[in-house]
Amino acid sequence: MGRLAFVFPGQGSQYVGMGADCYSSDALAREIVDRADTLLGYSLSTTCFSGPEEELRQTRNTQPAIFLHSMVVARLVSRLKPDMAAGHSLGEYSALVVAGALAFEDGLRLVRLRGELMQQAGEQQKGTMAAVVGLTPTDVEQLCTEASAAGIVQPANFNSPGQIVISGSVTGVHRAMELAKHRGAKLVKELVVSGAFHSPLMASAQEGLRNALQRIEIHDATIPVYANVTAEPVTEASEIRELLCQQLTRPVLWEQSLRNMHRDSATTFIELGPGRVLQGLLKRTISSVEVRGADTYHDVQQLMS
Repeated sequence: MGRLAFVFPGQGSQYVGMGADCYSSDALAREIVDRADTLLGYSLSTTCFSGPEEELRQTRNTQPAIFLHSMVVARLVSRLKPDMAAGHSLGEYSALVVAGALAFEDGLRLVRLRGELMQQAGEQQKGTMAAVVGLTPTDVEQLCTEASAAGIVQPANFNSPGQIVISGSVTGVHRAMELAKHRGAKLVKELVVSGAFHSPLMASAQEGLRNALQRIEIHDATIPVYANVTAEPVTEASEIRELLCQQLTRPVLWEQSLRNMHRDSATTFIELGPGRVLQGLLKRTISSVEVRGADTYHDVQQLMS
């Protein structure tokens, strides 16, 4: 019998208006969103529903906004019981809440803090990221090693076959981009980001996050969550805490996480939250599985019908 996997998007999937239809259509959604606004002490929902986009794109707002939308959708489809879960970078927090390892309130506070810390780290140490399409992981690792002579650079996201994001100092990333073009990459594109996420330039954010994680109660997960850092299932609270901390400076092994979930019998994957980024990555990584998503209230109703 095939098993059900939930996957949760990360930064970059946000859009102005996300969650507004769920809020206007469902009392439970309203309750969750209003609770989040109260907890944070400001109206995150206004930024989600009405923007402006500049405001929503600020890392400190983007992260809690995506987390909140994923949590609303997850609650609206809570009759569906996943056998396993994973989340892309920030999305790992959503997966851990659904798996019972984190309380919603703690998850929300953590992602708000994580966003603030990452934004500060990006302002203190200017960095950038770039997508490289059409090279193997080995190629990209080698060219990052070579480009490191010019500045810090490393793979940040192994997203799907042939789609890898690199991250680091401006000089390091720019050098790696040149090398990638020489090696025959189909596409090399710098990304609009506020920092070098999943690179050593996030070390200052890691320190602040480690302190916060020490103070938060984390439980053993009730279902396996496939960690970004290892791509393997984790359920133990102490391991979850350590991996969340490492995640800020280490690459996201997303393609491998999806393959390992499939290895462990996942045949249906549902992306919960804004956009369809992960559905696209799934289709490019494992063609034999069923891929669905819930972002809008209409999607939720279709999924539950």
